[in-house]
Amino acid sequence: MNAFATPASTSRSRFRELKVVAKVRESSIITSFHLEPVEPEGWRPFEAGQFLVFRIPVRDGKDFVLRNYSVSSSPERTNGYRITVKREAAPAEGLPDGLGSCHLHDRIKVGDVLTAEGPRGDFVLDRQSSRPVVLLSGGVGLTPLVSMLQALAATDRRVFFIHACDNGEVHALRDEVEALAASRPGMTAHFCYRFPTEADRAAGGYESEGVVTRELLQSLLSLDDYDFYLCGPSPFMQAVHGILRELGVARQRIAYEFFGPATLLELAVAPAPSQALPTTPIVASTDAVTVEFRRSGRKAVWDPVAESLLAFAEEQGLAPEFSCRAGVCGTCKSHLLAGEVVYFEEPLDDLAAGEVLLCCSKPQGPIVLDM
Repeated sequence: MNAFATPASTSRSRFRELKVVAKVRESSIITSFHLEPVEPEGWRPFEAGQFLVFRIPVRDGKDFVLRNYSVSSSPERTNGYRITVKREAAPAEGLPDGLGSCHLHDRIKVGDVLTAEGPRGDFVLDRQSSRPVVLLSGGVGLTPLVSMLQALAATDRRVFFIHACDNGEVHALRDEVEALAASRPGMTAHFCYRFPTEADRAAGGYESEGVVTRELLQSLLSLDDYDFYLCGPSPFMQAVHGILRELGVARQRIAYEFFGPATLLELAVAPAPSQALPTTPIVASTDAVTVEFRRSGRKAVWDPVAESLLAFAEEQGLAPEFSCRAGVCGTCKSHLLAGEVVYFEEPLDDLAAGEVLLCCSKPQGPIVLDM
């Protein structure tokens, strides 16, 4: 994940109970769940773009898995949340359905209680910026961007909401987005269908056909200095991120929600082999903040632009294990041999002395990691 602003956690969050007060089908595969805290103290404010971490029971309730779902409601709402979830059916015969999404779709009904922690995440709307905003989403990736659109509707910033999906049957929250776009001047919504149905063509419910291309973005966006926010499946993210970089959009102008190595998004604009950057590790000066990967024999100057120690390690050619990239699962746990780190997202579980989560921390001075 990458973001313009990184909200610091002030205290360790804990799980609490949220009651399902409404269940709304948004498309053939996407459903919204409206949640309110069982106890008044269970309410916690959130920033547009953040997510909640849910405990999903498995094996007859004797165990659970953790799943993250973005909040799709307005951050101005102060008594509950909405999550909008795609039912992830098995991609092929013999493979299991998605544990979290299918549990919510198939078993959870109005009145049931879910257990959640958060909100979390640094993919948030930069409220200090006055630049025009482009919200680019694919599939169910529109959920955090709809929350951002809700927040932006109360401002005077120019906003372009560009959403790509297969067709109208799977297009969620369309009416809400169109209503927000029409709520004031300066807000535009554009829907791009890859496989429009005959009903879609007859209704004219989309603006372009195919996928999001360089030509499409150039036709929609006049020359300006935009803030871009991206969320969607990996192929969509790689393609759109690559287009923006090819168009000359600076990295710091592109915020994204992407649960994978950030380096994958830069592959489309990697230099040709003859122009490749040297792979020799950077040697630090005596007063620079350095990160040493002791077992790998590498030492490099910390890049302040790096979103986390995990992303920085990947940029150095290392491949640490990870899963959530959000301080939830503990997969990227490593040992800190020297120095200190600061957490921009508080780890969900307590860490033992000398342990560090790479995905949600940055160095506070020179450090040595057992990697």
